[in-house]
Amino acid sequence: MIVEQEDRRGALLGRVTAVHGSVIDVRFASGALPAINEAVAIEWDRGDPIIAEVQKHLDAHTVRAVALSNTAGLNRGVPARAMGVAISVPVGEAVLGRLLNSIGDPADRGPALPADIERRPIHAAAPEIHKLVGTLESFATGIKVIDLLAPLVKGGKAAMFGGAGVGKTVLIMELIRTTVERHAGISVFAGIGERSREGHELLLELRQSGVLERTALVFGQMNEPPGARWRAGLTALTMAEYFRDTARENVLLLIDNVYRLVQAGSEVSGLLGRLPSRVGYQPTLASEIAELEERIASVAGAAITSIQAVYVPADDFTDPAVAEIFSHLDSSIVLSRDMASEGMYPAVDPLASTSSLLDPRLVGETHYRIAQDVRKAIAHYRELREIIALLGIEELSAADRDTVKRARRLMRFLTQPFMVTVAFTGKSGRSVELEATLAGCRAILNGETDDWAESSLYMVGDLDEARRKEAQTTGAAS
Repeated sequence: MIVEQEDRRGALLGRVTAVHGSVIDVRFASGALPAINEAVAIEWDRGDPIIAEVQKHLDAHTVRAVALSNTAGLNRGVPARAMGVAISVPVGEAVLGRLLNSIGDPADRGPALPADIERRPIHAAAPEIHKLVGTLESFATGIKVIDLLAPLVKGGKAAMFGGAGVGKTVLIMELIRTTVERHAGISVFAGIGERSREGHELLLELRQSGVLERTALVFGQMNEPPGARWRAGLTALTMAEYFRDTARENVLLLIDNVYRLVQAGSEVSGLLGRLPSRVGYQPTLASEIAELEERIASVAGAAITSIQAVYVPADDFTDPAVAEIFSHLDSSIVLSRDMASEGMYPAVDPLASTSSLLDPRLVGETHYRIAQDVRKAIAHYRELREIIALLGIEELSAADRDTVKRARRLMRFLTQPFMVTVAFTGKSGRSVELEATLAGCRAILNGETDDWAESSLYMVGDLDEARRKEAQTTGAAS
Protein backbone atom coordinates (compact mmCIF):
# COMPACT_ATOMS: atom_id res chain seq x y z
CA MET A 1 0.00 0.00 0.00
CA ILE A 2 1.52 3.34 -1.06
CA VAL A 3 0.73 5.04 2.23
CA GLU A 4 2.99 6.63 4.81
CA GLN A 5 1.67 7.59 8.23
CA GLU A 6 3.39 10.75 9.53
CA ASP A 7 6.73 12.50 9.19
CA ARG A 8 8.73 13.65 12.20
CA ARG A 9 6.84 16.97 12.24
CA GLY A 10 3.53 15.15 12.69
CA ALA A 11 2.28 15.93 9.17
CA LEU A 12 0.27 13.30 7.32
CA LEU A 13 2.18 11.77 4.44
CA GLY A 14 0.77 10.17 1.33
CA ARG A 15 1.53 9.56 -2.32
CA VAL A 16 0.03 10.66 -5.62
CA THR A 17 -2.12 7.93 -7.16
CA ALA A 18 -3.60 9.74 -10.18
CA VAL A 19 -3.15 12.99 -12.12
CA HIS A 20 -5.99 14.40 -14.24
CA GLY A 21 -4.65 17.72 -15.48
CA SER A 22 -4.97 20.09 -12.53
CA VAL A 23 -6.74 17.50 -10.38
CA ILE A 24 -4.58 15.16 -8.28
CA ASP A 25 -5.62 12.11 -6.24
CA VAL A 26 -3.52 11.50 -3.12
CA ARG A 27 -3.71 8.39 -0.92
CA PHE A 28 -3.26 8.71 2.86
CA ALA A 29 -3.62 6.41 5.86
CA SER A 30 -7.15 5.27 6.68
CA GLY A 31 -8.97 7.54 9.10
CA ALA A 32 -6.39 10.32 8.84
CA LEU A 33 -7.40 12.34 5.79
CA PRO A 34 -6.73 16.09 5.49
CA ALA A 35 -9.87 18.23 5.70
CA ILE A 36 -11.68 19.88 2.80
CA ASN A 37 -9.89 23.13 1.78
CA GLU A 38 -6.68 21.98 3.52
CA ALA A 39 -3.45 22.46 1.59
CA VAL A 40 -1.34 19.55 0.37
CA ALA A 41 2.27 19.96 -0.82
CA ILE A 42 3.30 17.61 -3.65
CA GLU A 43 7.05 17.32 -3.14
CA TRP A 44 8.39 16.40 -6.57
CA ASP A 45 11.91 16.84 -7.94
CA ARG A 46 11.19 19.60 -10.48
CA GLY A 47 11.52 22.68 -8.31
CA ASP A 48 9.18 24.13 -5.72
CA PRO A 49 6.46 21.81 -4.34
CA ILE A 50 3.09 21.86 -6.06
CA ILE A 51 0.50 23.33 -3.68
CA ALA A 52 -2.93 21.76 -4.02
CA GLU A 53 -6.20 22.24 -2.14
CA VAL A 54 -8.31 19.28 -1.01
CA GLN A 55 -11.80 19.42 -2.53
CA LYS A 56 -13.15 15.90 -2.17
CA HIS A 57 -12.80 12.73 -0.06
CA LEU A 58 -13.06 9.86 -2.55
CA ASP A 59 -12.91 7.09 0.07
CA ALA A 60 -11.40 6.35 3.47
CA HIS A 61 -7.88 6.51 2.03
CA THR A 62 -7.93 9.00 -0.88
CA VAL A 63 -8.53 12.71 -1.40
CA ARG A 64 -8.94 14.65 -4.62
CA ALA A 65 -7.15 18.01 -4.69
CA VAL A 66 -6.91 20.91 -7.14
CA ALA A 67 -3.39 22.10 -7.96
CA LEU A 68 -2.59 25.81 -8.05
CA SER A 69 0.39 25.42 -10.36
CA ASN A 70 1.32 23.49 -13.49
CA THR A 71 1.33 19.70 -13.06
CA ALA A 72 3.05 18.81 -16.35
CA GLY A 73 5.53 15.99 -15.69
CA LEU A 74 4.01 14.93 -12.36
CA ASN A 75 4.07 11.13 -11.90
CA ARG A 76 2.20 8.71 -9.69
CA GLY A 77 4.01 7.72 -6.53
CA VAL A 78 5.39 11.20 -5.80
CA PRO A 79 5.24 11.92 -2.04
CA ALA A 80 2.71 14.43 -0.71
CA ARG A 81 2.39 16.11 2.67
CA ALA A 82 -0.76 17.46 4.24
CA MET A 83 0.06 20.92 5.59
CA GLY A 84 -2.54 20.91 8.36
CA VAL A 85 -4.02 24.30 7.39
CA ALA A 86 -5.60 25.97 4.38
CA ILE A 87 -3.35 27.65 1.82
CA SER A 88 -1.72 30.50 3.75
CA VAL A 89 -0.42 33.68 2.13
CA PRO A 90 1.84 36.49 3.37
CA VAL A 91 0.22 39.65 4.74
CA GLY A 92 1.48 42.97 6.06
CA GLU A 93 3.56 45.90 4.89
CA ALA A 94 6.06 43.64 3.10
CA VAL A 95 3.52 42.76 0.37
CA LEU A 96 3.01 46.41 -0.60
CA GLY A 97 4.73 47.30 -3.83
CA ARG A 98 4.95 43.63 -4.80
CA LEU A 99 3.31 41.43 -7.42
CA LEU A 100 2.41 38.00 -6.03
CA ASN A 101 0.80 34.86 -7.37
CA SER A 102 -2.17 32.94 -5.94
CA ILE A 103 -0.14 31.20 -3.24
CA GLY A 104 1.62 34.40 -2.19
CA ASP A 105 4.99 33.85 -3.88
CA PRO A 106 6.65 36.90 -5.55
CA ALA A 107 6.11 36.99 -9.31
CA ASP A 108 7.86 40.30 -10.04
CA ARG A 109 11.47 39.01 -10.00
CA GLY A 110 12.05 41.03 -6.85
CA PRO A 111 13.68 39.87 -3.61
CA ALA A 112 12.14 37.10 -1.55
CA LEU A 113 9.71 38.10 1.17
CA PRO A 114 11.05 38.02 4.77
CA ALA A 115 11.20 34.50 6.17
CA ASP A 116 9.34 35.54 9.33
CA ILE A 117 6.48 37.32 7.53
CA GLU A 118 3.02 36.65 8.96
CA ARG A 119 0.83 34.29 6.94
CA ARG A 120 -2.93 33.86 7.03
CA PRO A 121 -5.19 31.16 5.53
CA ILE A 122 -7.19 32.28 2.51
CA HIS A 123 -10.38 30.71 3.86
CA ALA A 124 -12.00 32.72 6.65
CA ALA A 125 -15.48 33.52 7.86
CA ALA A 126 -17.15 36.81 6.97
CA PRO A 127 -17.29 39.33 9.85
CA GLU A 128 -20.09 38.64 12.31
CA ILE A 129 -23.16 40.74 11.68
CA HIS A 130 -22.91 42.66 14.96
CA LYS A 131 -19.39 43.80 14.00
CA LEU A 132 -20.43 45.23 10.65
CA VAL A 133 -20.65 48.99 10.31
CA GLY A 134 -22.85 50.51 7.65
CA THR A 135 -21.86 53.81 6.08
CA LEU A 136 -23.68 56.27 3.87
CA GLU A 137 -20.57 58.21 2.93
CA SER A 138 -19.81 58.69 -0.75
CA PHE A 139 -16.49 57.46 -2.16
CA ALA A 140 -15.49 60.23 -4.59
CA THR A 141 -13.62 59.09 -7.69
CA GLY A 142 -13.20 62.31 -9.68
CA ILE A 143 -14.93 60.62 -12.65
CA LYS A 144 -17.94 62.75 -13.55
CA VAL A 145 -20.41 60.16 -14.78
CA ILE A 146 -19.78 57.82 -11.83
CA ASP A 147 -19.92 60.48 -9.12
CA LEU A 148 -23.10 61.94 -10.63
CA LEU A 149 -25.19 58.90 -11.64
CA ALA A 150 -23.75 55.89 -9.77
CA PRO A 151 -21.91 57.22 -6.69
CA LEU A 152 -19.81 54.63 -4.91
CA VAL A 153 -20.40 53.84 -1.25
CA LYS A 154 -17.40 54.03 1.06
CA GLY A 155 -17.04 50.51 2.41
CA GLY A 156 -19.42 49.17 -0.24
CA LYS A 157 -19.16 47.01 -3.33
CA ALA A 158 -19.37 48.36 -6.86
CA ALA A 159 -18.95 46.56 -10.16
CA MET A 160 -18.41 47.58 -13.75
CA PHE A 161 -20.28 45.36 -16.19
CA GLY A 162 -19.40 45.20 -19.86
CA GLY A 163 -18.51 42.96 -22.77
CA ALA A 164 -15.08 42.63 -24.32
CA GLY A 165 -13.33 45.83 -25.39
CA VAL A 166 -15.57 48.47 -23.81
CA GLY A 167 -12.99 49.81 -21.34
CA LYS A 168 -13.34 47.91 -18.04
CA THR A 169 -9.61 47.49 -17.41
CA VAL A 170 -8.77 51.09 -18.35
CA LEU A 171 -11.45 52.32 -15.94
CA ILE A 172 -10.06 50.09 -13.18
CA MET A 173 -6.53 51.43 -13.77
CA GLU A 174 -7.80 55.01 -13.64
CA LEU A 175 -9.66 54.31 -10.41
CA ILE A 176 -6.50 52.88 -8.82
CA ARG A 177 -4.56 56.00 -9.70
CA THR A 178 -7.15 58.60 -8.73
CA THR A 179 -8.36 56.94 -5.54
CA VAL A 180 -4.87 56.33 -4.18
CA GLU A 181 -4.15 60.01 -4.74
CA ARG A 182 -7.50 61.15 -3.27
CA HIS A 183 -7.97 58.72 -0.37
CA ALA A 184 -5.41 57.78 2.26
CA GLY A 185 -5.20 54.03 2.53
CA ILE A 186 -4.08 50.83 0.90
CA SER A 187 -4.98 49.38 -2.50
CA VAL A 188 -5.04 45.66 -3.20
CA PHE A 189 -5.50 44.56 -6.82
CA ALA A 190 -6.58 41.07 -7.85
CA GLY A 191 -6.01 40.21 -11.51
CA ILE A 192 -8.04 37.08 -12.25
CA GLY A 193 -7.75 35.42 -15.63
CA GLU A 194 -6.38 38.53 -17.32
CA ARG A 195 -3.70 38.70 -19.99
CA SER A 196 -0.05 38.76 -18.98
CA ARG A 197 0.35 41.96 -21.02
CA GLU A 198 -2.30 43.72 -18.92
CA GLY A 199 -0.57 42.73 -15.70
CA HIS A 200 2.76 44.01 -16.98
CA GLU A 201 1.21 47.30 -18.14
CA LEU A 202 -0.54 47.80 -14.79
CA LEU A 203 2.70 47.19 -12.88
CA LEU A 204 4.57 49.73 -15.03
CA GLU A 205 1.76 52.28 -14.78
CA LEU A 206 1.60 52.07 -10.98
CA ARG A 207 5.38 52.25 -10.71
CA GLN A 208 5.59 55.32 -12.95
CA SER A 209 2.74 57.11 -11.16
CA GLY A 210 4.34 56.56 -7.76
CA VAL A 211 1.41 54.72 -6.16
CA LEU A 212 2.90 51.21 -6.25
CA GLU A 213 4.34 51.61 -2.75
CA ARG A 214 0.79 51.60 -1.32
CA THR A 215 -0.54 48.81 -3.56
CA ALA A 216 -0.32 45.03 -3.42
CA LEU A 217 -0.91 43.10 -6.65
CA VAL A 218 -2.11 39.49 -6.84
CA PHE A 219 -2.36 37.79 -10.24
CA GLY A 220 -3.84 34.51 -11.37
CA GLN A 221 -3.21 34.99 -15.08
CA MET A 222 -5.02 33.59 -18.07
CA ASN A 223 -2.22 31.12 -18.86
CA GLU A 224 -2.23 29.63 -15.34
CA PRO A 225 -4.18 26.55 -14.22
CA PRO A 226 -7.82 27.05 -13.17
CA GLY A 227 -6.94 26.48 -9.50
CA ALA A 228 -4.66 29.54 -9.49
CA ARG A 229 -7.33 31.73 -11.10
CA TRP A 230 -9.96 30.30 -8.77
CA ARG A 231 -8.10 31.32 -5.59
CA ALA A 232 -6.45 34.61 -6.65
CA GLY A 233 -9.45 36.60 -5.40
CA LEU A 234 -9.35 35.00 -1.94
CA THR A 235 -5.60 35.60 -1.72
CA ALA A 236 -6.04 39.32 -2.41
CA LEU A 237 -9.01 39.51 -0.04
CA THR A 238 -6.97 37.92 2.76
CA MET A 239 -4.31 40.62 2.37
CA ALA A 240 -7.00 43.32 2.38
CA GLU A 241 -8.56 41.86 5.54
CA TYR A 242 -5.22 42.10 7.35
CA PHE A 243 -4.94 45.82 6.62
CA ARG A 244 -8.57 46.33 7.70
CA ASP A 245 -8.51 44.26 10.89
CA THR A 246 -4.92 44.53 12.13
CA ALA A 247 -3.49 47.72 10.62
CA ARG A 248 -6.90 49.50 10.84
CA GLU A 249 -6.42 50.99 7.38
CA ASN A 250 -9.08 51.77 4.81
CA VAL A 251 -8.56 49.45 1.87
CA LEU A 252 -9.52 49.75 -1.79
CA LEU A 253 -9.93 46.23 -3.21
CA LEU A 254 -9.99 46.11 -7.01
CA ILE A 255 -10.81 42.89 -8.83
CA ASP A 256 -10.41 42.40 -12.56
CA ASN A 257 -12.25 40.21 -13.46
CA VAL A 258 -14.86 38.51 -11.26
CA TYR A 259 -16.38 36.62 -14.18
CA ARG A 260 -13.02 34.91 -14.79
CA LEU A 261 -13.17 33.66 -11.21
CA VAL A 262 -16.56 32.12 -11.99
CA GLN A 263 -15.14 30.58 -15.16
CA ALA A 264 -12.21 29.09 -13.24
CA GLY A 265 -14.66 27.65 -10.70
CA SER A 266 -16.63 26.12 -13.57
CA GLU A 267 -13.47 24.48 -14.94
CA VAL A 268 -12.58 23.13 -11.50
CA SER A 269 -16.12 21.84 -11.01
CA GLY A 270 -15.94 19.95 -14.30
CA LEU A 271 -12.56 18.45 -13.42
CA LEU A 272 -13.99 17.29 -10.09
CA GLY A 273 -16.80 15.49 -11.91
CA ARG A 274 -19.70 17.60 -10.66
CA LEU A 275 -22.83 17.76 -12.78
CA PRO A 276 -23.23 21.19 -14.37
CA SER A 277 -26.09 23.47 -13.44
CA ARG A 278 -27.95 26.18 -15.38
CA VAL A 279 -26.27 27.24 -18.66
CA GLY A 280 -23.42 24.85 -17.85
CA TYR A 281 -22.22 26.71 -14.75
CA GLN A 282 -21.06 24.89 -11.63
CA PRO A 283 -23.78 23.92 -9.11
CA THR A 284 -21.85 25.85 -6.45
CA LEU A 285 -22.01 29.16 -8.37
CA ALA A 286 -23.97 31.11 -5.74
CA SER A 287 -21.89 29.89 -2.80
CA GLU A 288 -18.56 30.58 -4.55
CA ILE A 289 -19.53 34.18 -5.32
CA ALA A 290 -20.92 34.64 -1.80
CA GLU A 291 -17.69 33.26 -0.27
CA LEU A 292 -15.84 36.17 -1.82
CA GLU A 293 -18.42 38.96 -1.69
CA GLU A 294 -19.66 38.48 1.90
CA ARG A 295 -16.14 38.92 3.30
CA ILE A 296 -15.87 42.36 1.67
CA ALA A 297 -17.28 44.39 4.55
CA SER A 298 -16.65 47.34 6.85
CA VAL A 299 -15.99 47.08 10.57
CA ALA A 300 -15.59 49.81 13.20
CA GLY A 301 -12.67 52.03 12.31
CA ALA A 302 -11.79 50.60 8.89
CA ALA A 303 -13.50 49.71 5.63
CA ILE A 304 -12.88 47.64 2.52
CA THR A 305 -14.27 49.40 -0.53
CA SER A 306 -14.40 47.08 -3.50
CA ILE A 307 -14.55 47.97 -7.19
CA GLN A 308 -14.87 44.99 -9.50
CA ALA A 309 -14.85 44.49 -13.24
CA VAL A 310 -17.31 41.91 -14.57
CA TYR A 311 -17.14 40.57 -18.11
CA VAL A 312 -20.61 40.10 -19.57
CA PRO A 313 -20.59 37.15 -22.01
CA ALA A 314 -22.12 38.09 -25.37
CA ASP A 315 -23.42 41.31 -23.69
CA ASP A 316 -26.11 39.15 -22.03
CA PHE A 317 -26.98 40.68 -18.65
CA THR A 318 -29.37 37.80 -17.88
CA ASP A 319 -26.44 35.36 -17.69
CA PRO A 320 -26.69 33.46 -14.35
CA ALA A 321 -23.19 34.46 -13.22
CA VAL A 322 -23.77 38.14 -13.99
CA ALA A 323 -27.18 38.11 -12.29
CA GLU A 324 -25.71 36.46 -9.18
CA ILE A 325 -22.94 39.06 -8.89
CA PHE A 326 -25.52 41.87 -9.27
CA SER A 327 -27.27 40.72 -6.09
CA HIS A 328 -24.25 41.54 -3.88
CA LEU A 329 -23.59 45.10 -5.03
CA ASP A 330 -24.27 48.62 -3.79
CA SER A 331 -23.44 50.29 -7.12
CA SER A 332 -23.62 48.91 -10.66
CA ILE A 333 -21.74 50.68 -13.46
CA VAL A 334 -22.83 49.35 -16.84
CA LEU A 335 -20.55 49.96 -19.82
CA SER A 336 -22.25 50.31 -23.20
CA ARG A 337 -20.81 49.00 -26.46
CA ASP A 338 -22.89 51.53 -28.43
CA MET A 339 -21.39 54.42 -26.46
CA ALA A 340 -17.89 53.01 -26.87
CA SER A 341 -18.42 52.79 -30.64
CA GLU A 342 -19.39 56.48 -30.63
CA GLY A 343 -16.20 57.40 -28.78
CA MET A 344 -18.01 58.28 -25.52
CA TYR A 345 -15.39 57.34 -22.94
CA PRO A 346 -15.80 56.27 -20.23
CA ALA A 347 -18.60 54.34 -21.95
CA VAL A 348 -20.83 54.30 -18.85
CA ASP A 349 -24.52 53.89 -19.71
CA PRO A 350 -26.26 56.70 -17.76
CA LEU A 351 -29.61 54.89 -17.75
CA ALA A 352 -28.54 51.36 -16.80
CA SER A 353 -26.04 52.35 -14.09
CA THR A 354 -27.46 52.48 -10.56
CA SER A 355 -26.43 53.11 -6.97
CA SER A 356 -28.14 52.56 -3.63
CA LEU A 357 -26.62 55.88 -2.53
CA LEU A 358 -28.52 57.93 -5.12
CA ASP A 359 -31.30 58.97 -2.77
CA PRO A 360 -32.22 62.58 -1.87
CA ARG A 361 -31.88 61.75 1.83
CA LEU A 362 -28.29 60.59 1.30
CA VAL A 363 -26.75 62.70 -1.47
CA GLY A 364 -28.96 65.74 -1.05
CA GLU A 365 -31.89 67.09 -3.03
CA THR A 366 -29.73 69.06 -5.48
CA HIS A 367 -27.55 66.13 -6.54
CA TYR A 368 -30.54 63.78 -6.79
CA ARG A 369 -32.62 66.21 -8.85
CA ILE A 370 -29.82 67.00 -11.31
CA ALA A 371 -29.04 63.27 -11.74
CA GLN A 372 -32.71 62.51 -12.43
CA ASP A 373 -33.00 65.39 -14.90
CA VAL A 374 -29.87 64.20 -16.73
CA ARG A 375 -31.28 60.68 -16.98
CA LYS A 376 -34.68 61.98 -18.10
CA ALA A 377 -33.15 64.09 -20.88
CA ILE A 378 -30.95 61.26 -22.18
CA ALA A 379 -33.82 58.76 -22.00
CA HIS A 380 -36.09 61.07 -23.99
CA TYR A 381 -33.35 61.63 -26.57
CA ARG A 382 -32.95 57.88 -27.04
CA GLU A 383 -36.71 57.54 -27.58
CA LEU A 384 -36.57 60.21 -30.27
CA ARG A 385 -33.52 58.88 -32.14
CA GLU A 386 -35.53 56.62 -34.41
CA ILE A 387 -37.84 59.48 -35.38
CA ILE A 388 -34.84 61.71 -36.04
CA ALA A 389 -33.24 59.02 -38.23
CA LEU A 390 -36.43 58.60 -40.28
CA LEU A 391 -37.81 62.13 -40.51
CA GLY A 392 -35.05 64.47 -39.38
CA ILE A 393 -34.80 66.67 -36.31
CA GLU A 394 -36.81 69.43 -37.99
CA GLU A 395 -40.00 67.37 -37.55
CA LEU A 396 -39.73 67.49 -33.75
CA SER A 397 -41.45 70.08 -31.59
CA ALA A 398 -39.41 72.98 -30.26
CA ALA A 399 -39.36 71.44 -26.76
CA ASP A 400 -38.16 68.10 -28.11
CA ARG A 401 -35.45 69.80 -30.18
CA ASP A 402 -34.20 71.54 -27.04
CA THR A 403 -34.19 68.21 -25.17
CA VAL A 404 -32.20 66.51 -27.94
CA LYS A 405 -29.73 69.40 -28.09
CA ARG A 406 -29.13 69.33 -24.33
CA ALA A 407 -29.01 65.53 -24.05
CA ARG A 408 -26.31 65.33 -26.71
CA ARG A 409 -24.30 68.00 -24.89
CA LEU A 410 -24.78 66.23 -21.55
CA MET A 411 -23.49 62.96 -23.00
CA ARG A 412 -20.40 64.71 -24.31
CA PHE A 413 -19.85 66.61 -21.07
CA LEU A 414 -19.87 63.31 -19.16
CA THR A 415 -16.90 62.08 -21.20
CA GLN A 416 -13.51 62.63 -19.62
CA PRO A 417 -9.83 62.13 -20.52
CA PHE A 418 -8.02 59.72 -18.19
CA MET A 419 -4.55 60.00 -16.74
CA VAL A 420 -3.73 56.42 -17.78
CA THR A 421 -4.59 57.06 -21.45
CA VAL A 422 -2.35 60.08 -22.06
CA ALA A 423 0.03 58.02 -24.19
CA PHE A 424 -2.86 57.02 -26.51
CA THR A 425 -4.94 60.22 -26.65
CA GLY A 426 -2.34 62.93 -26.12
CA LYS A 427 -4.72 64.59 -23.64
CA SER A 428 -3.79 64.96 -20.01
CA GLY A 429 -6.22 63.37 -17.57
CA ARG A 430 -8.83 65.25 -15.57
CA SER A 431 -10.18 64.65 -12.08
CA VAL A 432 -13.38 66.63 -11.45
CA GLU A 433 -14.98 67.48 -8.12
CA LEU A 434 -18.65 66.63 -7.70
CA GLU A 435 -19.64 70.31 -7.28
CA ALA A 436 -18.10 71.16 -10.67
CA THR A 437 -19.92 68.22 -12.29
CA LEU A 438 -23.25 69.31 -10.82
CA ALA A 439 -22.70 72.93 -11.88
CA GLY A 440 -21.84 71.90 -15.44
CA CYS A 441 -24.86 69.61 -15.81
CA ARG A 442 -27.18 72.25 -14.35
CA ALA A 443 -25.90 74.84 -16.83
CA ILE A 444 -26.44 72.48 -19.78
CA LEU A 445 -29.95 71.55 -18.59
CA ASN A 446 -30.80 75.25 -18.25
CA GLY A 447 -29.81 75.86 -21.86
CA GLU A 448 -26.69 77.93 -21.22
CA THR A 449 -24.69 75.88 -23.75
CA ASP A 450 -27.37 75.53 -26.44
CA ASP A 451 -25.38 77.71 -28.84
CA TRP A 452 -22.05 76.02 -28.16
CA ALA A 453 -20.47 73.50 -30.49
CA GLU A 454 -20.93 69.95 -29.16
CA SER A 455 -17.20 69.37 -29.57
CA SER A 456 -16.49 72.06 -26.96
CA LEU A 457 -18.00 69.83 -24.27
CA TYR A 458 -16.30 66.62 -25.43
CA MET A 459 -13.38 65.24 -23.37
CA VAL A 460 -13.07 68.15 -20.96
CA GLY A 461 -13.01 68.48 -17.18
CA ASP A 462 -15.34 71.14 -15.80
CA LEU A 463 -17.53 73.67 -17.60
CA ASP A 464 -14.89 76.41 -17.36
CA GLU A 465 -12.57 74.33 -19.52
CA ALA A 466 -15.39 73.76 -22.01
CA ARG A 467 -16.06 77.51 -22.04
CA ARG A 468 -12.43 78.22 -22.89
CA LYS A 469 -12.52 75.57 -25.61
CA GLU A 470 -15.67 77.13 -27.07
CA ALA A 471 -14.06 80.58 -27.05
CA GLN A 472 -11.05 79.22 -28.94
CA THR A 473 -13.33 77.52 -31.48
CA THR A 474 -15.37 80.69 -31.97
CA GLY A 475 -12.25 82.80 -32.25
CA ALA A 476 -10.71 80.48 -34.83
CA ALA A 477 -13.93 80.49 -36.87
CA SER A 478 -14.11 84.27 -36.92
